[in-house]
Amino acid sequence: MQTEKVVNHIVDWLKNYATNAKVNGFVIGISGGIDSAVTSTLCAKTGLDLLCIEMPIHQAASHVTRAQEHIAQLKERFSNVKDARVVLTPVFEEFKTEVSLDGKQETVDMALANTRARLRMTTLYYHAGLLGLLVAGTGNKVEDFGVGFYTKYGDGGVDLSPIADLLKSEVYELGEFLNVPDSIMKAAPSDGLFGDARSDEDQIGASYPELEWAMQMKDEGKTAEDFSGRQRDAFKIFMRYNRSNTHKMIPIPICEIPKNLK
Repeated sequence: MQTEKVVNHIVDWLKNYATNAKVNGFVIGISGGIDSAVTSTLCAKTGLDLLCIEMPIHQAASHVTRAQEHIAQLKERFSNVKDARVVLTPVFEEFKTEVSLDGKQETVDMALANTRARLRMTTLYYHAGLLGLLVAGTGNKVEDFGVGFYTKYGDGGVDLSPIADLLKSEVYELGEFLNVPDSIMKAAPSDGLFGDARSDEDQIGASYPELEWAMQMKDEGKTAEDFSGRQRDAFKIFMRYNRSNTHKMIPIPICEIPKNLK
């Protein structure tokens, strides 16, 4: 990959999109992970306003530390960067008192995890509306179009997606080029939606290199029967997520009314 040219292409794309939309810049949630670090740095390089928001909800200490380190570095490097911290833990806890928590624990935990992401989306759009900004998404190609590993109308609720055509390995290439802090470059990817340090691999059951490989194999028309051992297992994991999360990757279905019924 021609890393520098890719960076310049994305920065120009972001700047042109914001200019045409007649907005002041971007707002982005900073998680302490590689995707938000790379995306926020790309947004900062446009020279337009960038608001980085930390939104902890019972967050693991390591995530908070990395997020704060990255924001501090960005503010040192770019004069157009501002930050805010919105502690959403009380909002989340109050929400839990008003809804039913009955059901299988695993199902309840997942619903609450997705609620965290949607509270953060609401916070980002509040600030976007207040300051005339666009919400920049942080999803990469594997997450957005491979396994659908994001929350619908949570971290998937954005105005534009600067890195959604980049594989996770390519995001790391950009991260190195953009001088993202080592603590983030070396950290295991995690969505941080469960209040602990569990990684994406812990949740999915396969690593991003395995998922990238499986995504490529699917595009080449391969099936699980073409592989054995760990490769077969990884391919099956990818396909299970790909099938079950298809609803996230396609436009919202519209019930079209036949003209003879109108």
